[in-house]
Amino acid sequence: MQHPPLPLTRDLVLIGGGHTHALVLRKWGMNPLPGARVTVINPGATAPYSGMLPGFVAGHYERWELDIDLVRLARFAGARVILGPVEGIDLDGRQVYVPGRPPVAFDVASVNVGITSDMPALPGFADHAVPAKPLSPFASRWAEYLDGTDPASVAVIGGGVAGVELVMAMAHALRAKTRTAQVTLIDNARVLSATGTKAGANIRKAMAHLGVELIEHAAISRIEQDHVLLEDGRKVPASFITGAAGARPYDWITQTGLDLHDGYIRVDAHLQSSDQAIFAAGDCAHLADNPRPKAGVYAVREAPVLFSNLRAALGAGKMRRYQPQKDYLKLISLGSKSALAERLGTSFSGPVMWRWKNHIDQSFMNKFRNLPQMERPALPRHHAAGMQEALGEKPMCGGCGAKVGRGALQAVLSDLPKPNRDDITPLPGDDAALLITGGARQVMTSDHLRGFTDDPVLMTRIAAVHALGDIWAMGADPQAATATIILPRMSPQLQHRTLSEIMATATEVIRDAGAEIVGGHSSLGDEMTIGFTLTGLCDKDPITLSGARPGDALILTKPLGSGVLMAAEMAGLADGSWVADAFTQMVQPQGAASRILAGAHAMTDVTGFGLAGHLMGMCEASDCGAVLDLDSIPLMTGALELAAQGVRSTIFDENCSIAPYLPSNPKSDLLFDPQTAGALLAAVAADQVHGLCEQLRHAGYPAVIIGYLTDTPGLRLQS
Repeated sequence: MQHPPLPLTRDLVLIGGGHTHALVLRKWGMNPLPGARVTVINPGATAPYSGMLPGFVAGHYERWELDIDLVRLARFAGARVILGPVEGIDLDGRQVYVPGRPPVAFDVASVNVGITSDMPALPGFADHAVPAKPLSPFASRWAEYLDGTDPASVAVIGGGVAGVELVMAMAHALRAKTRTAQVTLIDNARVLSATGTKAGANIRKAMAHLGVELIEHAAISRIEQDHVLLEDGRKVPASFITGAAGARPYDWITQTGLDLHDGYIRVDAHLQSSDQAIFAAGDCAHLADNPRPKAGVYAVREAPVLFSNLRAALGAGKMRRYQPQKDYLKLISLGSKSALAERLGTSFSGPVMWRWKNHIDQSFMNKFRNLPQMERPALPRHHAAGMQEALGEKPMCGGCGAKVGRGALQAVLSDLPKPNRDDITPLPGDDAALLITGGARQVMTSDHLRGFTDDPVLMTRIAAVHALGDIWAMGADPQAATATIILPRMSPQLQHRTLSEIMATATEVIRDAGAEIVGGHSSLGDEMTIGFTLTGLCDKDPITLSGARPGDALILTKPLGSGVLMAAEMAGLADGSWVADAFTQMVQPQGAASRILAGAHAMTDVTGFGLAGHLMGMCEASDCGAVLDLDSIPLMTGALELAAQGVRSTIFDENCSIAPYLPSNPKSDLLFDPQTAGALLAAVAADQVHGLCEQLRHAGYPAVIIGYLTDTPGLRLQS
């Protein structure tokens, strides 16, 4: 007898993607706690590893080598990931606030957000300088500056270890480019006051060798475009200014009501805050029993203890105590591939120390690059024939809504009897019907998606935009909607939380489209499914597939690639930033595009059957053919790379049957890629196409002309 999936009963929310939480997620993926729903909230799809930042700045590492991919890590851990900054925690309501979405409820939470900087508050800094964190804007600005040819002048503010490593890395990179450079390190106290005497002297020698000028015990008055003005009147020339000083906790932490120490969350030996349901780790936490400096080594070693204690707080196991070491090995980059190691007052430096540091850093990052491959459960020894073939070689792709193939659907629909009512007109191929109600033209459609992200809010946005696509493609104005929701088995409390998130989001999206949700139905099942039945009003006959004419130009309003990206994400093969970009494309509503294209001869939304399938549906209905300019068709970031690796959605082979004669290559294969909440595809008069594209781009759609219609049946590629 097969047992149903175990229900979800508790919510664990990890606030921040710091080193401790990254390691906790990795351990969770290898040993999950049944019944716990895990959520990680982070501003971006990746979390940079700060230990390798100096090496990147110096040119020893590529940019990608610094990033922990939280989207991929969350998939491995079975966690949902929410991309956005946290703005606060409601202790009484047990909720986390993230802008642009309903509050995220928790039973147990943990905070690992690191620290921020006071640098932007320095007069002129925000206008003329760039902080070393967050990494992405700093990295792009530095790469642009480094590629210049003019004499360079760089100033780094802050004489702690971070600032020293940064200034030496910049000096080395500029020297490697053979650029004339003036590089200055500025501090309002003594540089390297936290290191031992011998180590400090060796680092000063390394800076001098690189030509770094030290300005100590000097307060800064303000930052100007081409210099730093000191309070004593001196001007330090600098066309690139950055800072690695003024570390402080995030402002929102002070509003939580938790016990704090100088703004940092005070935690006990169990890493628990004054609220026993909230833990904290890393630089944002203050170890009340054993205070320690802010250093990544403590965050890393807190991970096993935090993992055990979070499970205990959720009802499994006992609490463990964290006992930090008294001292730790400091490895300081010296610009070139040389480093200084210091512990307990003893220090060594040279290339060997660099190789040691590099080994430690790469070993840490490899924990996330090379996630363990968890084996799929074996089939029962005795099972019905055909089960292995039905399962296939990979998990069913959710990116196309787990859609049934075009051929099977058309065959079934063609067998249905014609309506007996004269006020209903089916629109073949349009997944809809035209209703005449009291003389008014009304269209009706229904669509639903199997969950391919565990975030109910994001999934609802995508599902709503996806379902509205049929209404927009017919040139109709959305009117009313009912929701159909299947939740995975969960406790009544989690049912309430999840349905609240879904319905609040659905109401927002549907109302923004001009319609209202008037009801719905919910049930429990094996996995989350969200769908909508919608009506729309037309002030004239709806735009259908059958009105296209030879000579019409074809406009596409969004790039292709969501199917291959979602298939790769489910398999742990997609870059997290690619997935985040794809989600951004999916949640873009097409209402404004529909209004701009109101005069189209024919229009459809590109969804499960891919661009080729939906275009062929238009051609068949309009008795014409099409020629596509493959080079002009836009793609989502990463889609072509994944297609070249052979990644395909589960419905790809079925979609290819519509035009098996087309040449197969990574770009052309994406014509058959199933899309979720995809583009509008419109056939418009050739003399209007450029003006319409200009209007669409002005409205925020990356619209392009991708081909034209002809008298010759079938689909061809422009030679």
